[in-house]
Amino acid sequence: MSQVLTISCKLKVSPSQAAKLDATMDAFVQALNWVNQNTPEKVVNAVKLQSLCYYEIRARFGLSSNLAQQVCRRVAGSRKVAKQKKRPVKEFKSGFVTYDARIFSFRQKDWTVSLTTVEGRERFELAIGNYQRGMLAGSNPKAATLIKRKDGSYYIQICVEKKPPKQQDTDKVIGVDFGRTDIAHTSEGDNWNGQQLSRVRERYSRLRAVLQRKASKGTRSSRRRCRQLLQRLSGKERRFQAWVNHRISKAIVSRAKTTNSAIALEDLTGIRERVNQQPRSKAERRRTNNWAFYQLRMFVVYKAAIAGVPVVLVPPAYTSQTCHRCLHIHPDPAQSYRNGKQFKCGHCGWEGDADFNGAKVIALLGAAVNQPRGPWLACQLQGYRKPALYCEVVRVG
Repeated sequence: MSQVLTISCKLKVSPSQAAKLDATMDAFVQALNWVNQNTPEKVVNAVKLQSLCYYEIRARFGLSSNLAQQVCRRVAGSRKVAKQKKRPVKEFKSGFVTYDARIFSFRQKDWTVSLTTVEGRERFELAIGNYQRGMLAGSNPKAATLIKRKDGSYYIQICVEKKPPKQQDTDKVIGVDFGRTDIAHTSEGDNWNGQQLSRVRERYSRLRAVLQRKASKGTRSSRRRCRQLLQRLSGKERRFQAWVNHRISKAIVSRAKTTNSAIALEDLTGIRERVNQQPRSKAERRRTNNWAFYQLRMFVVYKAAIAGVPVVLVPPAYTSQTCHRCLHIHPDPAQSYRNGKQFKCGHCGWEGDADFNGAKVIALLGAAVNQPRGPWLACQLQGYRKPALYCEVVRVG
């Protein structure tokens, strides 16, 4: 099973080439918006879109045959995603063009790429470092996306298929517990405190509230400026979250690789919808929904695949209520041995950090994948033996 990685490479562009790239990106986004506005919204098949407007795209916007097909594919793909989220595709923003193997090529001998523009084919030198060269060496990429950043620089995001290394066989498992107080806590004792992150997010929230109030009143120019600042602020917060998640996921995977261990994560799919059903204040709802746990999980999964580290997903039920030492759960369903960040077992007396205990329980569940006929995870409840952590675990990759 191959893994698709995206390698971002800066292009060395002359003024004349920059004009051609700008013209291509402008024509591409105009074609995207025209197709989206002038074709039935229910059409989500690229072939049907192409039959409806292929010749019109070429005549109106001067795009080549393959670029016109890329327009239809991009609109169809965006509509499919929007349909799943039950919202329409409003507008495409400028500054990008998608390419496939017919209109894009990579040449390793001089580290250049060839791209089709509205004025013909152009070749560009890549301004890249050793990491990009190592990832691109020996590859035959079939797709790429050209983007123009706010500083005016041009980048090509090249999609490379890599066959991940064979996953290491091991009986060791590192459990990882995700949370708000500690963004991540491992069964090895490593943790990433979320207090500083919470302060940064609260600052963004206060700035956003001020700008939203100003955006609703004042002159037309001031309202427009506030909307621009809100958009820029959103991008800053998103990049900040991605940077932190990259750093945490890299540390977790490096630790697992060093100790020859697998990684066990909670499958938190749908947890936001379930938690939002509970009565909470607006501020508490915002704090809970703000952090991108799914993104952190995806970063761990793809980095682990590159490193050859196995990843398993376990259901989160009772992981925070079970003692990792004796597997005991409080006999009263309305109560728990956990109190905030502290966990004190009423059966064996173990006391310590609640997130560390949860990570240990997750590690036990993850070890059940490598030991399918191992010990039964059960605890003693109300005088009889009942399984406490019986569950189905899923191996990723």
